Amino acid sequence: MQYYTQMQAAREGIITEEIRKAALYEEIEAETLREMIARGVAVIPANKNHKSLQPRAIGERLKTKINVNLGISKDSSSYNEELKKAAGAIELGADAIMDLSTSGDTRSFRKKLTDISTVMLGSVPIYDALVFCKKPLAEISSKDWLEVVRMHAIDGIDFLTIHAGLNKHTAQKFKNSKSRLTNIVSRGGSLIFAWMEMTGNENPFYEYFDELLEICCEFDVTISLGDACRPGSTHDASDACQIEELITLGELTKKAWEKDVQVIIEGPGHMPLDQIETNMKIQKSLCHGAPFYVLGPLVTDIAPGYDHITSAIGGAIAAWHGAAFLCYVTPAEHLRLPNFDDMKDGIIASKIAAHAADIAKGVANVRNLDDNMSRARQRVDWECMFNLAIDPQKARRYRAESVPANKDTCSMCGEFCSMRNMNKILNGEKVDINII
Repeated sequence: MQYYTQMQAAREGIITEEIRKAALYEEIEAETLREMIARGVAVIPANKNHKSLQPRAIGERLKTKINVNLGISKDSSSYNEELKKAAGAIELGADAIMDLSTSGDTRSFRKKLTDISTVMLGSVPIYDALVFCKKPLAEISSKDWLEVVRMHAIDGIDFLTIHAGLNKHTAQKFKNSKSRLTNIVSRGGSLIFAWMEMTGNENPFYEYFDELLEICCEFDVTISLGDACRPGSTHDASDACQIEELITLGELTKKAWEKDVQVIIEGPGHMPLDQIETNMKIQKSLCHGAPFYVLGPLVTDIAPGYDHITSAIGGAIAAWHGAAFLCYVTPAEHLRLPNFDDMKDGIIASKIAAHAADIAKGVANVRNLDDNMSRARQRVDWECMFNLAIDPQKARRYRAESVPANKDTCSMCGEFCSMRNMNKILNGEKVDINII
């Protein structure tokens, strides 16, 4: 049977090649994944033009996936530097890459990414419209916005962030509230808000949502419904603007599902620890169980230079309570464009958060890695420990920098090593500790 999207196939009872491969990675039955995609609680972003893709599924009951942001910036990055970062992100185990380019030959860069990337690709057409159309913001037409969406779909992007929830009603609610410390911090959201204010028009992605869905159907693009009103500070979390937009995103989710278009919902942002679980439940309820994609959330606002840590804390809690997809945050967040080392730190922090959450929510076979690491530590099997580590390179380097005389131990404990001594005494050997 001819099908146009993964959701349509799943609803027709078809297990596509993408479903089969994604289920194999998740170590679940393909039929289980098919049923999840049919209901919209899982997605497989897989543009028909992305030929190098190794498909992965995103959903609450699946392994938590992580995304890496990169792209060409006018001030401090180049085409080749960002391609190196993309290759590095894939090698480090990212599940997705979002191209957020805002300068230069963005289409050439996007096409090259599609050629080399085995992982899911996302983008934000709003950014590229300003580059591609070469017009002042107020002169970009609704038709222009949709043409750029189509271009990204043609180029093989698997999921598109579309800020369709910030309509005139929500924008007015934001203007009336006057309670936010950080206004609208979403880059795409601020651009759409400014365009609406300058032109007096409705958000084109909201007004022409049906036309947008037609493009998505044609190329099997997953819509990532952007959170224009996400909180940019812990003070602004869970306010009326954020929830109002989420209600609209839930309505748009149903419209997309009626056309067999897969949907991801984007979420906060900055958020205190005690609000994260509640926000995950609200999203699940208002958006009918569609997979939740969160930036962080960052649990404090005072750690510039360490926001990979603040986001990993929030991300672990969010994923434990229902988020399916974590957008990484680097130490450079709020400060500058991240370099390669920043990117690596962000990826490792996000992978730790995702893995910790997967243990907590009982994802199939995830705990086996930790159990195997514990066995290797009990045996004092350094090589096995390195191979199981999230960052083997750093683990090896730390070990090599300070190897004690007794190479069975580390320089922290030396002959006091509990693993070594317990192994000896349980094997009937004598424990000798020379403290001189």
